[in-house]
Amino acid sequence: MSCVSDLVTGEAVELDLRHARLASRGLAFAIDVLLQFLALVVLYAIVFTGADVDTSLQLTIVFVIAVFVLVGYPVTAESLTRGRTVGKLALGLRVVRDDGGPVRFRHALVRGLAGFFVDFWALGLGGFVAVIVSLFSRTGKRVGDFLAGTVVINVRSPQPQVGEIAMPPQLAEWATQLDLSRVPDGLALAIRQYLGRFHTLAPESRAILGARLVTEVTDYTGTPCPPGVPPWAYLSAIVAERRNREAAKVWMSTAAVPHHDVQPPQRPTTPGSPGDAPFTPPS
Repeated sequence: MSCVSDLVTGEAVELDLRHARLASRGLAFAIDVLLQFLALVVLYAIVFTGADVDTSLQLTIVFVIAVFVLVGYPVTAESLTRGRTVGKLALGLRVVRDDGGPVRFRHALVRGLAGFFVDFWALGLGGFVAVIVSLFSRTGKRVGDFLAGTVVINVRSPQPQVGEIAMPPQLAEWATQLDLSRVPDGLALAIRQYLGRFHTLAPESRAILGARLVTEVTDYTGTPCPPGVPPWAYLSAIVAERRNREAAKVWMSTAAVPHHDVQPPQRPTTPGSPGDAPFTPPS
């Protein structure tokens, strides 16, 4: 299964992401199944050791625990980590929405239920259904992905190179006030790709996708785009500020060792609002 996937957003704008190969997905699944098997063994041992229950009750307990582990584990993991289980983390995979954005609980729940009843267990013949459906899908989707509107990507694959995104000077001080801790990596990646392809997008698509990304970022930061600031400038400030903070963390982690020739990144110290100077689009 293949390589580069042009994920299409709701506004029909393609984002270059690399979808996961069937082999890597299978190995990630095997790791998760091993963990689930161990969890089942432990839970069954705890419940049935020394217990005196009739056969019908035993069957009920077995089924409930199996559903709890086989559905609850992937749903919980993908919800809390925005699309990753232990197996996916080990293989460098992540579940994202069809538009490249991060998955939420409802996506994970649909994938988990479909995985249990259709793709893998109840009717899936141990994963046979998932494999067959994936082979006929250009992006390697299984039934759960089609129902949830998701796709699995390889986040370790080399991505198209995008030049360093500069901080708009008018937004430098304003950006220091933002809470970026909740902005997921998947959304930041989509923003970088949007800015990297800014001049190759049709004007209408550029405006629609930019507005959509701004709305999604605002949901995480709680700070709307300032009046008069174009979407691309707001998004550039978000990406540049994330980069600046990561650089500052790296510098702080080495601060215990004297480095006389290294200075911390220069940061604005006074909060402010964007000025009235004109913005120059990304080059």
